[in-house]
Amino acid sequence: MRIEGLKVYFSTPKGDVRAVDDVDLKVEKGEIVGLVGESGSGKSTLALAVMRLIYPPGRIVGGKVLFEGTDVLSIPINEYVRRFRWKKIAMVFQASMNSFSPTFKIKDQFFETLKVHGYEGDYWERTKELLSMVNLDPSIAEKYPHELSGGQKQRAFIALAIAMKPKLLIADEPTTALDVVTQIQILRLFKRLRDEEGISVLFITHDIALLSMIADRIYVMYAGKVAEGGTVEDVIKTPAHPYTAALISSIPTLDKTSVKGIPGSLPSLINPPKGCRFEPRCPVKLPVCSEKEPEMFGVGDEHYAACWRLAPDRV
Repeated sequence: MRIEGLKVYFSTPKGDVRAVDDVDLKVEKGEIVGLVGESGSGKSTLALAVMRLIYPPGRIVGGKVLFEGTDVLSIPINEYVRRFRWKKIAMVFQASMNSFSPTFKIKDQFFETLKVHGYEGDYWERTKELLSMVNLDPSIAEKYPHELSGGQKQRAFIALAIAMKPKLLIADEPTTALDVVTQIQILRLFKRLRDEEGISVLFITHDIALLSMIADRIYVMYAGKVAEGGTVEDVIKTPAHPYTAALISSIPTLDKTSVKGIPGSLPSLINPPKGCRFEPRCPVKLPVCSEKEPEMFGVGDEHYAACWRLAPDRV
């Protein structure tokens, strides 16, 4: 999948909220790509745009989402649902483990999903296969959601999301509200789905430390824009954007007595700063940062960041 110049705005009485503003991003076949940023940075909105789930007052203002050569934003919604949604592009939503109906057994909810999406095989066999794929005993299919732990429900929903064998799975905060041990199990599950089933993953989180354990490449979003992108090694070990560096420095570690937070808060997305959107909070800003929006500057192979400090000849 390749996203080019995606813009998603939300209308309000005070003006448009530029939730996603000219974002480029790609997920190659067999990759796990991380998308990280604070709450309100536009991560989930980007995912919903890919799924064609943006509704008024939201609207997709511009850009393309290319999947297997098709711009999925330009085709009729009925065609998108028939050809792509769940069949080729699936999503694990935030708090998805709470999405199961409490009044039906797990198997009934799997059967209904398979029926709605036109699965032609045996529903029971496919349900058992899916549960086994996520390291769950097929016997849990006979249980109600309240009889499962949080980790079991999360894995069951991931199984449900891949029921139609998608090529891309978007996972939005899939480890939130889970204990650390269960988080590791979920991360290993995504890696196994990539390695054994060939499913590419766009992994959305606010926790950059998690991505160091699972991602091949990382995009850092801030205030509706991509601030930095590159391999996980480049972005984590040698961050080029001050925001990325601040995110990493805020991670608690065993050898730290305290963590360093990021002062201030996200800017208004109705009236964002004229220049760099991180400028009001940046500890190393230059005069140009408040006047002109930075472009993406290359730092190395497949590593780039939107920061004027990377282009001193232009300042």
